[in-house]
Amino acid sequence: MKNMTINISTSFLRIVSLGLAVIWLSLSSLATALANDDAVPIENEDTVYLYLESGVVVIHLSSAIAPAHVKRFKALVSEGFYNGLDFYRVIDGFVAQGGDVTETKVSVNKTPLRAEFTREITPESSFVVVQSPEFLAEQTGFIDSFPAGRSQSDKVEWLVHCPGTIAMARDNAADSATTEFYIVIGQAPRHLDRNMSVFGRVIHGMQHVQAAKRGDRDQDSGVIQSPAQRTKILAAKLGNAVAPEKQLQFTVETVSSEAFQSRLESARTLDNPFFHFKGSGNIDVCYYQPRITQLK
Repeated sequence: MKNMTINISTSFLRIVSLGLAVIWLSLSSLATALANDDAVPIENEDTVYLYLESGVVVIHLSSAIAPAHVKRFKALVSEGFYNGLDFYRVIDGFVAQGGDVTETKVSVNKTPLRAEFTREITPESSFVVVQSPEFLAEQTGFIDSFPAGRSQSDKVEWLVHCPGTIAMARDNAADSATTEFYIVIGQAPRHLDRNMSVFGRVIHGMQHVQAAKRGDRDQDSGVIQSPAQRTKILAAKLGNAVAPEKQLQFTVETVSSEAFQSRLESARTLDNPFFHFKGSGNIDVCYYQPRITQLK
């Protein structure tokens, strides 16, 4: 009986050792994948969940250019400011603007923000050039996987307006943004680049934003006068405040990954028998972006 106990213990230890080895190999594989810059996780603390009547929208925030706007948006979401408000200005092919159209909702986070249209280029910049020259910028590329523009002559860089981009709305004065935001739902309105403070993008549920009820572009600049006709924001939550079992997980392809670089090269040459006109070799960073994968 004693020997049997020893044998069972030895087998158990072997099983445990094998299990630990498998776990170690799995972690090692994950570390290798990350080391190879294939993809990186999108942290929940960098996301906001908008709950609309038709489903959930997940926004990936970027503090690269507009950190004060990200901080403000998070603070407003955390206090529940957007809960029960609407997308009140929706123009087909342009933007869906949300917030408090009456400008009467009370909040301690309503002081005007200093504009963050661009940031100064520094030696530490993570900007990766993809296209130079580009029709609205000296260069376009990516900052931390977000489509971006850059002017070497002005020594500044910025995030560009692509479908799904989110930025703060404002009045004519540059430093007048407070709480209202918009999401691009149509073609890329690149004329807004360097004129608005871009701070994120939709990475999930864009179809729900696209389903927002439209206003009339030629009447009241797209503002929907009747509250009953607007698309309601049921709630907004910070990603790390969402119940763990309801949190979604995403990774984003890194710009330096072999897969993405190969896709860029294919885009430059249109190396596919489908294409008879092979283009100019230029790349639109709004169209060719690093892939975002939902894991859960």
